[in-house]
Amino acid sequence: MKLGQGSHVYEVVENWAKLPQGIRLGYTHGVVVDSRDRVYIFNQSENAVLVFEQDGKFMNSWGREFAKGAHGMFMSKEGEDEYLYLTDLDRHLVVKATANGEILWELGRPELADIYQREEQYQPTDVAVAPNGDFYICDGYGQNWIHQYNSKVEYIRSWGGKGSAPGQLDCPHGIWVDTRGAEPLLLVADRGNQRIQRFTLDGDHVDFVTAELRLPCCCYQFGDEMYIPDLLARVTIFDRSNRVITHIGDNPDIWKRKDWPNLPPEDLLIGKFVAPHALCVDSCGDLYVVEWHERGRVTKLRRL
Repeated sequence: MKLGQGSHVYEVVENWAKLPQGIRLGYTHGVVVDSRDRVYIFNQSENAVLVFEQDGKFMNSWGREFAKGAHGMFMSKEGEDEYLYLTDLDRHLVVKATANGEILWELGRPELADIYQREEQYQPTDVAVAPNGDFYICDGYGQNWIHQYNSKVEYIRSWGGKGSAPGQLDCPHGIWVDTRGAEPLLLVADRGNQRIQRFTLDGDHVDFVTAELRLPCCCYQFGDEMYIPDLLARVTIFDRSNRVITHIGDNPDIWKRKDWPNLPPEDLLIGKFVAPHALCVDSCGDLYVVEWHERGRVTKLRRL
């Protein structure tokens, strides 16, 4: 099965993730790849973080404490080491961990009384780390704010609030630091507004990217291209100028089914997405896409 067009053609690697007997996926929410092309999948199960070799061989799992709240996952290379930034919806936390699961710190809701009066109002969905070590948290399921901290986990600033005007957000679901231009920019998947909103690293609104987006979940940069998993059943690839190169796995109107996204196994068609939630790209240009489905769904696409 081949997908895509032009310079972006992929084949589906069927049954890529080789799960050991007894391990079952829950909602698959996050996926990242490290410098050795090992793939980390973040899902809502007792084995919340699953680690695989590039060929799909299972390595190990950890993260029982994330079983109910696993959501966003970001891999950051800091010096010679790599770290995971994880968001937990159930515990209202952002967590930094080593790649093998050692927890380095946990960060709860910001002490901003004018935004948060109760812990449950804070629902962090994703994290991105800038070249200078600052990190940014999007409160996508809570109060629709972006919060910035430095590498010492010291609070810097916040911006956003619900709305559709420039700088306002409606479910800022995913976040990424875009280094394709002369200066880094912050990309926010402003999902409820069906757009990507671009900011300076200080939080000033720059512009919008709206071309052919349905419900963008997050962003992933590979070289000069930006990959967008769209919850409404496709992956979109943008070039350096944020023009659409191609859509992959488009499955029009599948989200109109009453049982969406939790379709039965016989209706999960190879090469057709149901609800892409996150993706990553390895050093070979191969894609790993995880979907919002109660039994989890992971697809590897090998670039041809």
